[in-house]
Amino acid sequence: MTTCLIGVAALLSAGALRAAAASESIVLASTTSTQDSGLFDYLLPIVRARTGIEVKVVAQGTGQALDTARRGDADVVLVHDPDAEQAFVAEGFGVTRHLVMYNDFLVAGPAADPAGARGKDVLQALRAIARGGFPFVSRGDRSGTHLAELRLWAAAGVQVDPQRDRWYRSVGQGMGPALNIASAGDAYVLTDRATWISFRNKGNLQPLVEGDARLFNQYGIILVNPAKHPHVKRAAGQRFIDFLLSAEGQKAIGDFRIEGRQLFHPDAAGAGQQ
Repeated sequence: MTTCLIGVAALLSAGALRAAAASESIVLASTTSTQDSGLFDYLLPIVRARTGIEVKVVAQGTGQALDTARRGDADVVLVHDPDAEQAFVAEGFGVTRHLVMYNDFLVAGPAADPAGARGKDVLQALRAIARGGFPFVSRGDRSGTHLAELRLWAAAGVQVDPQRDRWYRSVGQGMGPALNIASAGDAYVLTDRATWISFRNKGNLQPLVEGDARLFNQYGIILVNPAKHPHVKRAAGQRFIDFLLSAEGQKAIGDFRIEGRQLFHPDAAGAGQQ
């Protein structure tokens, strides 16, 4: 009888541990590109099965996601603006920034390409768009894509002003809505590769500028600093990060495809540029 009771107790204890693990959850502040591309729909069930962690995603532009984390409203942040990520850690809001994956940006535009932007030189393409005053849709939302776009305009020597330049439309929305607006208006737009592949309403839009090294798009992952926000779930958040950086997690990221096309390239080993 005693042996049976011990066995039952052990089973109940194991069941309780599994239930506790299964009910553990964290909040991840991340980008619209990781959400809208379908990456999390694919990846998070794998995370849950392997770690017992339920991940609740707050999908925003990178700037907004970092602000969410600064307020302590997230446990982990996964975004794609290296300068902003490094500042986030330097300010003490994040513990350590890890490279996790990368892809690239591209400039899409109308098939007729009235600006003559097509090619591999993104700066030349932006100068041609601005010079001719051809419609360009900007996310205008402080996202990683928006900030990358602004850096590219600056590198091209073009000062864009939504109040002055009628051809430049700053929409203050995510990547999907920005692509919809560009598609409806035969406009040019900078987009990340993952959203472009998964986007279905391309209409007359085509990828026109790609392959320029300046279009590289690095993603980083950071645990929010418990010293700033003691309620941060440090152990679970770190376990989530560790899984994504593990060989198994990196393979899962690399295996995510739509119609045979890879959307993100695993990069924990730092093979990328940033």
